[in-house]
Amino acid sequence: MTTTTRLERTVWKPYFDNVSKLLEGKNIEIEVASLNLGSQFAAKWLPLFGVTYDENEDLIAVMAEGLDHMIRKPREVFVEAEGVNLLSMDVVDGDGVSQIIKFKEPLLLPAP
Repeated sequence: MTTTTRLERTVWKPYFDNVSKLLEGKNIEIEVASLNLGSQFAAKWLPLFGVTYDENEDLIAVMAEGLDHMIRKPREVFVEAEGVNLLSMDVVDGDGVSQIIKFKEPLLLPAP
C-alpha cells in the first residue's frame, strides 16, 4: 500500500541525509510542472548520487549523473512510499513550481 506524507521543514535535513543512503543505486526522473511552463522533464532515468537539504542556502539539491538539480526556497515536500521503499517526491518551490522526482531500480541486463 502506498502512502503520501507531507514532511515538516524541521525534518528535511535528517530525512534527506538518511534517504540518500537508501536510494543509492536507483535511477531518477525529474519532472518540472507549473501553470506557466506546463510539464517538462529535467532528467530521464539518470543514476542518482544523492539528495540533500542545505539549510543555509534554503535549497534541496538532487545530484545525478551529469546533473545537479537545485530546488530553491522549497515550501512543501511530499513523499510517496510503499513500506520503506521511496517511490517519488514532490517538492513545491518558492515560485509554486512542482518538482516531481521519481525513483526506480535500474534495469539489469544480462552480460553479453
